[in-house]
Parts: sequence; structure tokens; C-alpha cells
Amino acid sequence: MSFFKKLRDKMFRSSDKIGEGLEALVAEDAAPSEVPEAVTPRAAEAPVVARDVVPEPKVEPKVEPKAEAKAEAKAEAKPGLLGRLFGGGAAEEPRRLVDDAMLESLEEVLIQADMGVDTAMRVTANIAEGRFGKRVSTRELKQALADEVTRIMEPVARPLPIYPKRPQVVLVVGVNGSGKTTTIGKLASQFKAAGKSVVIAAGDTFRAAAVEQLQIWGTRAGVPVLTAPEGSDPASLAFDALTKAQEQGADLLLIDTAGRLQNRQDLMEELAKIVRVIRKVDATAPHNTLLVLDATTGQNAISQVEIFRKIADVTGLVMTKLDGTAKGGVLVALADKFGLPIHAIGVGEQIDDLSPFDPEDFAKALVGLDG
Repeated sequence: MSFFKKLRDKMFRSSDKIGEGLEALVAEDAAPSEVPEAVTPRAAEAPVVARDVVPEPKVEPKVEPKAEAKAEAKAEAKPGLLGRLFGGGAAEEPRRLVDDAMLESLEEVLIQADMGVDTAMRVTANIAEGRFGKRVSTRELKQALADEVTRIMEPVARPLPIYPKRPQVVLVVGVNGSGKTTTIGKLASQFKAAGKSVVIAAGDTFRAAAVEQLQIWGTRAGVPVLTAPEGSDPASLAFDALTKAQEQGADLLLIDTAGRLQNRQDLMEELAKIVRVIRKVDATAPHNTLLVLDATTGQNAISQVEIFRKIADVTGLVMTKLDGTAKGGVLVALADKFGLPIHAIGVGEQIDDLSPFDPEDFAKALVGLDG
């Protein structure tokens, strides 16, 4: 199964919310379908009857012209009706005038999908350009929205850069519950499958569950997971892990970190200490700092980016749990507001449910378009 199909199937909550919103928006004040004359006999025959009835009763009406007139009317109406039934499906599709009221409703649909007010206004304005005063169908509106989302997302769609430096140190940050630990496990498995040697450091030493989860992934992928006793210094573990990764000639070191935002100052100091310590081993580390975000948090993801950009030098994003939310539009807001690279998105718990971010596939899945 292609990742787009999986994305489209699993993002049903986002795509249904936006897709249904667009359908309702168009249907709300759609232009009435043009009805062919033959479908309304009274209207179609009125001129013919009028011409036949006007003469005085004593004058016998001619049957032939009447029959000919009816035949001509049918001949004119028949192709239009058949064309609509068999060849003109698009003509029957409801269409809505792009006016101020319609654009205001469109903004509301996008805001409800967590695209954010500023981004929703900008997207709506761009869609209106060249279409204002014209009638559009649901399909055309979805395509226009998908094109606009793709345009916003293309500049930020970048795979995780791989540098010749060995080991490449990837610091992974994010709040607890964002899918951070699972993302590290998936990345390790995927890089291992691609022939890279990987080491994981279970740096969230305050959560036994996080360590156990990483150990399960490490066993599954054949990747060593370095741990420390619960509550021990994460910076010390990171130092040991980088030293060991260097000794082993590993290609990649993935370091998990804590995400206790309720103690923001403590977390900031902890991450700063990890960076200071690993730079004693490699002055260029960390080479990437990934922020993992949970799509189900909606607009809270924006505040998390703002916080972690202050706490750590975030270089790229990974968005998880897009299959469990109607708030997938927040990824568009993040791209529009911050411009940070989006390396991957997750739509499930399996190893292949984390994939490089493709803006066009995402846009189509978000608005409910088929591939």
C-alpha cells in the first residue's frame, strides 16, 4: 500500500472535516441546476399552444405545423437532456458563487481544522484571487485548497539531512506523550534497514516506560539502547552514549530527552547541559534537533514550537498522530508561521507509519481528494 493511500485512509478525520465543510459550503447557496426545457412540459409547450390557440375557433388548426413544432422542440431539448444525463455530469454538479459570504464560510472551515486565523485568512485570500465572482464546484474548491496547501508546504518538505560526520548526533525533543519515543524507535529501525549503524540513548531517565519502549524498539531493530538508572543525569548518559558511538564507528546517535514542560526552567537547563556535555566530545554536536509534535493537540503545537525554539535550537519537525485527529490543518499553520523543515509525519504505530513528508500527498489527503 502506498503511503499516500495509507495517509488518505488514516487521515479520515481531517479530510472528512474539511471535505464535508467544503461540500456543505458549496451546497449552502449553490446555483440551481439548469433544467432542460423538455423536463418541464408546461414551460416547453406554452409557446406552441399559444400559437395554436390564438386563431378563431372557426378556423381549423393545421395538424402538421403543430406536430412539426413539437418535434422540433423535442429535437432541440433531447440532445441537451441526454448530454446532461450521459456526457455532462459536471453541468449537474452544484456550484457556489465565490463572494464575500462564501469566503467568510471558507475561512471558518479552515479555522475549525486548526489552520489558524492568520493562515486561514491568507489561504482564503489566495483562493479568491482569480475566482471572485465566479461559480465553483466542491471538486474545484478542494483542488484549489490542495494547491494552496501544497504551495505553502513545499518549501519546508525536507528529509532529515545525513552528514558525512560520524556519528551524526540527533537530539530529539518534545513534550511527554507527543510520540517522541516511538518516533526515535521508528527512525532507528528505518536507518538500520537502510544499512546505517545506529545507537540510541534513552535520555528520558525520569520515565521508566520511555526506556522500556526504546528497549523494545532496539531489540526489534537490532540497535543498541544505552540506559542509565532511573533519575540519573541525562547529560552523563548522553556523554557515554556519544563516546561509545564513536568507538563503534556508528553512523547515527539518537538521544531521547525528557519533556516536562510544567518545569520549563528545569527542562531548559537539562537540555542546555546535554548540549554542553556532548560538545566536549564533538564540538559540532548535536547536528540535528528534532521537535516531535502531536497533531491531536491542534493549536497547542504552535506554542510548543515557540517554547522549544527558546529551550533548544530546533532544526526540524516531525508530526505524529495525524490519523487520530480532525486538526491536521495545524501542520499548515506551522509551516506558514515558522518555516521549519518538516522531515516526517506519522499516521500509526507500525514502523512504516512514519514517512518522509510529501506536501502534495499531504494536501490531497487533508482536503479529501483522491490520488
